[in-house]
Amino acid sequence: MGNGADSGRQHGPQSPEQIRNVVLVGPAGAGKSTLFEGLITARTPGRHVRGEPGPSQALAAGSVSSGDVMINLLDTPGNPDFVGEVRAGLRAADAVLFVVSASDEIDDATRLLWRECEAINMPRAIAVTKLEQSRADFNEAYDRCRRIFGDVQPVGIPLIEDGHVVGAINLLRRSVTDYRSGEPVAAEPDDDQAAMIEEYWDPLIESIIEESEDETLLDRHLSGEEIDLDLVLPDLRTAVATARFFPIIPAHAPTGMGIEGLYELFEQGFPSPASSPLPTVYKPSGVTFGPVSCDPDGPLVAEVVRTTSDPFVGRLSLVRVFSGTLSPDTPLHVCGHLQTFAPHHVNGHPDHDSDDRVGPLSAPLGDETRPKPYAIAGDLVLVSKLAAAETSDTLSSKAQPALVEPWLLPEPLLPVALHASTRGDEEKLASALQRLVAEDVTMRLEHNPETHQLVIWAMGPAHVDKLMTALRESWHIQVDVEPVRTSLRETFIRPITAQGRLVKQSGGHGQYAVCMMEIEPLARGAGFEFTERVVGGAVPRQFIPSVEKGIRSQLPKGVLAGYPLVDLRVTLVDGKAHSVDSSDMAFQTAGAMALRDAANESTVALLEPIDKVEITVADDSVGAVLADLRGRRGQVHGTETAPDVPGYAVIHAEVPAHELSRYPIDLRSVSHGTGTFKRSFVRYDYMPAALASEVITA
Repeated sequence: MGNGADSGRQHGPQSPEQIRNVVLVGPAGAGKSTLFEGLITARTPGRHVRGEPGPSQALAAGSVSSGDVMINLLDTPGNPDFVGEVRAGLRAADAVLFVVSASDEIDDATRLLWRECEAINMPRAIAVTKLEQSRADFNEAYDRCRRIFGDVQPVGIPLIEDGHVVGAINLLRRSVTDYRSGEPVAAEPDDDQAAMIEEYWDPLIESIIEESEDETLLDRHLSGEEIDLDLVLPDLRTAVATARFFPIIPAHAPTGMGIEGLYELFEQGFPSPASSPLPTVYKPSGVTFGPVSCDPDGPLVAEVVRTTSDPFVGRLSLVRVFSGTLSPDTPLHVCGHLQTFAPHHVNGHPDHDSDDRVGPLSAPLGDETRPKPYAIAGDLVLVSKLAAAETSDTLSSKAQPALVEPWLLPEPLLPVALHASTRGDEEKLASALQRLVAEDVTMRLEHNPETHQLVIWAMGPAHVDKLMTALRESWHIQVDVEPVRTSLRETFIRPITAQGRLVKQSGGHGQYAVCMMEIEPLARGAGFEFTERVVGGAVPRQFIPSVEKGIRSQLPKGVLAGYPLVDLRVTLVDGKAHSVDSSDMAFQTAGAMALRDAANESTVALLEPIDKVEITVADDSVGAVLADLRGRRGQVHGTETAPDVPGYAVIHAEVPAHELSRYPIDLRSVSHGTGTFKRSFVRYDYMPAALASEVITA
């Protein structure tokens, strides 16, 4: 065994074929968390379920009575601020259950997530909830799903009477379950229900056969042969695995309707980890690791998909094992190279490699956990005391270090500046933020050396609220939020002649230096140039470098509002020296004084950072977004159709960074939730005089 699995295999699945990993996704308000809790608290005969309910991301697992199949469930947040946790759930799972409401339209975030799953061929199914609401209509929901998602076929039909869920039809089993008594009771289909079964049966079976490409079963079906469920199930799993056939099933957690059907779908229709593609694996050096498969006897390759920590309990890591077997007390190599794969700079998540040791393993059991002796390839497990591991880190053996390419990480674009309310909390705040960053790869931490602010970058207001709540309730730290200050620059806007004169002769050794210089602006990004045209030894040669040194020391301090001075040429043309009182320090001071004395609002302007933005938004919101950009002093450079996203456009523009501090919130509002954007610094440019005057006055 490549990593020390023990003989305790009887305590868990023996093979990846016995595991199903399923992630629940859907918008807030669709009833996803209610369904998740219904699944993990179900007490159906012969099934034992364990789980970890929670408002953010949670894990639940269940097994059929024979112990043949273990189902790991992941619940993910519906708020778009937590798309990072959704993507972590997609990485940990092998199939997705989309949860949609029967009474609501399918929102754009759900459509985009569907396309994201489509791009990676992730097997999917759909659960329709909120069936008891007044506006709910399963048939309309089914039609919406077909229109938006593609080849959707119901495997169950709800039975509704007077706004109440009273039963369900299982199309695969051609059976009816009655829930009027509060317990599921098998019932014979009446004439209307039998007709409904016949109406849906042929399209369902034909779609399964078509996507599974089982020509033998197709011939038997077309010849009129009665197709038994046992014949259909292998083709169902094949069809779902193609990521082109999508079962849809009604679910009503309060009555339990649909719960058994979902478990049957998970067990019989969803793929096991053994048949799912693995992420790309490298060595820490960047070269390919070599062949890796979902084999319990293979080299250990696992990934941390969620991290939680507590000041008293410590760190708990949710780990997906891709290869090998993870056992307690095994030496590990921990590897995290986010910056290697990220398309943008990753503050607060430096690349790291270290060694650690596997702590106790466990599986969730309600509000508690149950020890696990090991976790084989394909399984999910909770690992405690991994002090060096962060979310998205790779765990491997010390003898064969590995690095898994992390999942698609969204860039946090909402900056929030904060500081501890009391001096005594300052050190605690730094420690707490480092722990939170280790847990959350969608959070960035920045210590801005120019504005002297501590800035967290988050995905949106709900993400900020979650972080603030964690600081307050878990770490008992009170923080104050302040406006984010923009890092500006200063520059001269016209040529000017300046003099720096330092004359101090009040007894004893004095200071004497006079320098005359010409200052002229340079193009943006040109930096600083120093030249000299001194003749006749007016400034002794040994003091000319002193003048330059004094000027350079003044540049980062600025000359008008305290911001760095950039893009200028200074030419030393004349000066005076004293045979006794002149010195290196005197000419440094005189050089800096000349810059300062030349500065006023007529000679120096403020420069603000300009960001290039790329906004992807639904076509019907383009006009509103363009109008909003004009109000932010933005310059729009063009609009084009979004590639591979029908009904969306991409807007290219340049916008002052100061105007983007709340843009994640405002874009969501103006685009009705359809807009996303990217930003990157492009240059510094002149700030309007009125705004600059306000900054200088402040």
